[in-house]
Amino acid sequence: MEEKKIYLLLTDTGTLFSRLIKCYTKKPYNHASIAFDGELATVYSFGRKKPRNPFLCGFVREDMLSDWFRRANCAIYSLTVTDAQINQMRSYIRELEIQKELYRYNLLGVFGVMFNKPIERKNAFFCSQFVASVT
Repeated sequence: MEEKKIYLLLTDTGTLFSRLIKCYTKKPYNHASIAFDGELATVYSFGRKKPRNPFLCGFVREDMLSDWFRRANCAIYSLTVTDAQINQMRSYIRELEIQKELYRYNLLGVFGVMFNKPIERKNAFFCSQFVASVT
């Protein structure tokens, strides 16, 4: 069985929302994404659908070449996975892409984390919740 790699990206984009999260977590990064290629040509997450609109959020395919991410601080981690695991992850992502209009950002879940009360909502994720659900 051939092993493959997936890539987990942790970023700090410097937005007001990310600065608020950073104040709470005291961590250098506050956004999580996943990619299946080392060039980061195709990166997925839950976040802003349009960079300048903080209210329109959901499942997104992120553009790592945009000014938004070029200015961001970032850490990239690779994980070795089996063919079966990567196929399962890709299948899950394809389903989300097909039905992306059904998915939204889980803002309530972000606040739930702050009060140690997990809030899971149907078809709603915040970025790290999404990455955890894929992996």
